[in-house]
Amino acid sequence: MTASDLLDLDATTLSRRIADRSLSCRELMQATLARIDALNARFNALVSLRDADAVLAEADARDAQLARGERLGWMHGFPLAVKDLSHAAGLPTSMGSPLAPKSPARQDSLHVARARAAGAIVIGKSNTPEFGLGSHTYNTVFGTTRNAWDDGKSAGGSSGGAAVALALGMLPVADGSDMMGSLRNPAAFNNVIGFRPSRGRVPGSPDEDLFFQQLGTEGPMARTVEDAARLLCVQAGVDARVPLSLPQALPDADALDLRTEVKGRRIGWLGSLWPELPVDPAVMATCEQALPVFRTLGCEVEACQLDVPREQNWQAWLRLRQLLVGGKLGALAADPRNHARIKPEALWEIEQARHLDAASLYQASIWRSNVYRAFVRLFERFDAVVAPTAQVFPFDADLHWPGEVAGVKSQTYHHWMEIVTPFTLAGLPTLNVRAGFGPQGLPMGLQLAGPVNADLAVLQLGHAYDQACPWSALRPPVLTPRESR
Repeated sequence: MTASDLLDLDATTLSRRIADRSLSCRELMQATLARIDALNARFNALVSLRDADAVLAEADARDAQLARGERLGWMHGFPLAVKDLSHAAGLPTSMGSPLAPKSPARQDSLHVARARAAGAIVIGKSNTPEFGLGSHTYNTVFGTTRNAWDDGKSAGGSSGGAAVALALGMLPVADGSDMMGSLRNPAAFNNVIGFRPSRGRVPGSPDEDLFFQQLGTEGPMARTVEDAARLLCVQAGVDARVPLSLPQALPDADALDLRTEVKGRRIGWLGSLWPELPVDPAVMATCEQALPVFRTLGCEVEACQLDVPREQNWQAWLRLRQLLVGGKLGALAADPRNHARIKPEALWEIEQARHLDAASLYQASIWRSNVYRAFVRLFERFDAVVAPTAQVFPFDADLHWPGEVAGVKSQTYHHWMEIVTPFTLAGLPTLNVRAGFGPQGLPMGLQLAGPVNADLAVLQLGHAYDQACPWSALRPPVLTPRESR
């Protein structure tokens, strides 16, 4: 088997071959390093990479463990690049900011520690926008991450580096995080899988805010839904130090089986969510052409709408995000000398947060509650709902963000991603699955969401869809230059 064939295998197959010792951890690491050496300079997905000899030595140690009958878990010997908003002991956490400490992190973030305990070998970090703000991965520390399908286009974000590394075979699976679509949007832009779990399924850091921070969450990315689900099983689990973490246990990653009968499942097609929400017509057409895949599985698909005013959703989003971003970054901006080194979008969030008061935040919580109740009403009729993952296809990588969508000017730097916000506000488990390719040959995805805590049901349905859709086996042109899409 060539290195290219090896890296084309899904993570579930890789894990089994490592476990039965038909594939060594060193062989996987060597192939991974060769792929990174060949492509990373062009696409800039991975940063802060460790020395090759050091990670190969760790791979040899993993092989020695297997020889002794010691297997740490599903990720035994897997190369892992941690999103550069999370801590990996021994590596700096840059957050894409020149103001971040240059010293190495002293300990892992919780989900990173769990991956290491399952056998993963941290090889570096995946690139992210400054402070994770904006669904386009660029910063002044490491530069711009390029789309795996067209290096002149955006990779999405903020888990853009992770999505590109997956699409290009630099990683078998990847961790990411999602506040405003950051696991979903880059997955859609690069034809991979991203899953935003129910809030609390993957606990956040015990050392950060434990109560207010209820918009963002860590989660898995992969090239198949099955692989993403297995990584979720590694990441998930209650932690007493994180009071809002969910107590329900998921299966062991090795034992997980997503196969189930999905015939008769009722799926609500939300389209643009609100008639006045601007969406590129080609995005809508691409997503609508993907819906028959559900019907081939025996599912019933029916159009529906989210019965809550769009402005309530958007104003709730603006205020609650400003509260969290302003609260976290306000101390940096308090020193005027830092302003020139902080991206304008972050300064805007901080400035807006200064105008918030208790009454406006309480009203935002009421509006957020209305969004949740609207989804509850939908789930009385449907088992799951679907909508486009993004309002635009991947755009020029040199833009900071799209100035307009379908002829409508964007009012903020993140207005073009409004379509992901109600799923976040409601805390729904939401999976990006592949929707196909638009007229310019660029990928798009569907958000597939279910009721709160129905993570496995969403993954089961997504798994059936992923196996049936014709886009799962496609690889970027740089890997398959003669393959037509």
